[in-house]
Amino acid sequence: MSITAERKTVLIGEYATQQGDTGSPEVQIAILSERINNLTEHMKTHNHDYHSRRGLLAMVSKRRRLLDYLKGKNVARYNEVVQRLGLRR
Repeated sequence: MSITAERKTVLIGEYATQQGDTGSPEVQIAILSERINNLTEHMKTHNHDYHSRRGLLAMVSKRRRLLDYLKGKNVARYNEVVQRLGLRR
């Protein structure tokens, strides 16, 4: 359900705005999106796993807040992240 360290490193490299960047909204949104996608697949087979469902909803909410923050700061960066991740917005 969680992502591997190698996959996380790849995501950080793809979405980092500068060298060594691990905390920018783009990186956080990309990592959350990967975790959300993995947990969504888990929920398709284990639909009565209510504890994981609560965690999934929390991650979706956190990603939404990060996207709202990014949209308020820089619309161009927001649009780029949404397009690269293929989010419905």
